[in-house]
Amino acid sequence: MTSLFAQEIRLSKRYEEIVSQRLMLLQQMESKFGEQNKEKTSQIQAAETAFKRNLSLLKDIEAAEKSLQTRIHLPPPPELVSLETLYWASVEEYIPKWEQFLLGRAPYPIGVENQNEAENTIQNKAQQ
Repeated sequence: MTSLFAQEIRLSKRYEEIVSQRLMLLQQMESKFGEQNKEKTSQIQAAETAFKRNLSLLKDIEAAEKSLQTRIHLPPPPELVSLETLYWASVEEYIPKWEQFLLGRAPYPIGVENQNEAENTIQNKAQQ
């Protein structure tokens, strides 16, 4: 009988150890689950923040694109138009003179002091 009583005490202690270990494991599980929930919540908040930031950046880019599009379609300033007109008029005026010079039918069209230099340059190019 004492051996049964000793065995019962031993089993009772073992049962208490198992219950204690189970309780400890349950607490660890709850703690781990809580940490996972916090981490998940943190990740969701980070994703939402990133989404809002990206949306804001996208709106800024679209606004910048729209601003650039309106600038592209603006007419050039009158000063630029005037300069462009004068440039093309000058080009049209000098084309015949330069054309004859480049074909070798006329002297250097602008200034006598540069004529020798220009002729030397053309001769050097012709020899190459």
